[in-house]
Amino acid sequence: MRTTSGRRALAALAALAAGTALLTGCGGDDGGESADGKIELRVGTYGSFGFDDKTGAKLYAEYMKSHPNIKIVESNVSDGQKYWDTLKLRLSRGSGLADIQAVEVGYIAEATSPTMASKWVDLSKNGGADIGSFLDWKVKQATTPDGAVIGLGTDIGPMAICYNKDLFAKAGLPTDREQVGKLWAGDWGKFLQTGKDYQKKAPKGTAFHDSASGLFNAVVNSEPEQYADANGKLIWETSSGVKKAWDTAVGAAQSGITAKLRQFDEKGTWNAGFKNSKFATIACPSWMTGIIKDQAGAANQGKWDIAAPPVAGNWGGSFLAVPKAGKHTKEAAELAAWLTAPAQAAKVFKVNGNIPSAKDALTSPEVTGAKMPYFGDTPVGQIYASAAAGIRPAPISRYDGQVKTFLTDNGILDIEQRGTDPAKAWDNVRNLVDDKIDQ
Repeated sequence: MRTTSGRRALAALAALAAGTALLTGCGGDDGGESADGKIELRVGTYGSFGFDDKTGAKLYAEYMKSHPNIKIVESNVSDGQKYWDTLKLRLSRGSGLADIQAVEVGYIAEATSPTMASKWVDLSKNGGADIGSFLDWKVKQATTPDGAVIGLGTDIGPMAICYNKDLFAKAGLPTDREQVGKLWAGDWGKFLQTGKDYQKKAPKGTAFHDSASGLFNAVVNSEPEQYADANGKLIWETSSGVKKAWDTAVGAAQSGITAKLRQFDEKGTWNAGFKNSKFATIACPSWMTGIIKDQAGAANQGKWDIAAPPVAGNWGGSFLAVPKAGKHTKEAAELAAWLTAPAQAAKVFKVNGNIPSAKDALTSPEVTGAKMPYFGDTPVGQIYASAAAGIRPAPISRYDGQVKTFLTDNGILDIEQRGTDPAKAWDNVRNLVDDKIDQ
């Protein structure tokens, strides 16, 4: 690892300040018991997990009703990278942690590594979860070298393409999902060409795709070779999957078919893009449907549909883990087991679109026959359950999440928003990896 330059040192200080500001988002030090004497369980999440009582499946309310001694408080932030950075800081200190912490798949290899594995409760021995009910590869991802299972799978991310039917119609493109899928079937290059065709007749102020970085993630997650080799060693610079994703994303950015947005930005610009119909397509793992529903809002209900992607893949998926430093590890493990059980996973999918990682839930009529009212008659369950059956996850390393962030936020986003030369952007990513990661 090279010494951090002055510029990067300033960036690191800024990131640390941002992370400190997010500490309350991962749970506070004053948890334990609520004013009414109930056990207060804090759940730290990012993005949209669909457990909540406001827009989700109301699982917290259901659990508290059957466990009157429990009060559940969820702390949620939008930026998954900052969430993880903050969580690592708290784990190293052994304080300030939520009773349950969500972990994204890009960081699960780091969470199970020898330096961090001992900080989590073994959920194969605590909480009562049926480990055999989860997809085998999902369990393997969350298993430490000594055999402890530190995370219970919430969801997986089989991919599709979500598209705005109104914008497609105005641009002279088909709106039937079968016909839309045929536009780009089998080739991300055809997807870019469709974007160029869209822009020729696009409604003013709209773009074909939301984000070149989001497109990068979709493409790389459809490839058998991604950031690591079979031994978990980083190979991102020579990876055929990374190269294909980079070239596709750069092509999208330079051809002007994207809205130049940063997904999950804290300013809310990306969220506003849904509400104001600023883009016509988005790479759409199953969990993205819940975000579309929440952010596009009631005014856009029925305008979005779901088509097959150019190439099938799996983007994302998360776990619930219980830190040993939490205040109520027994009760937290029990809650984590209940939230991820097949019955609850099916409820989350029906409301929020998160495809379960529990085998029985994946094949249940509640999932395969599900339709989300927001997407009208779209057979959401059938589309994503079928896609899930073909998932063959690529090897992951403990650094995948970091490298992905460098490539998207410090590479592609600079090309898209600032016009940085792609070769220079690639060098910038390489320098960041060299500075920040020591294999």
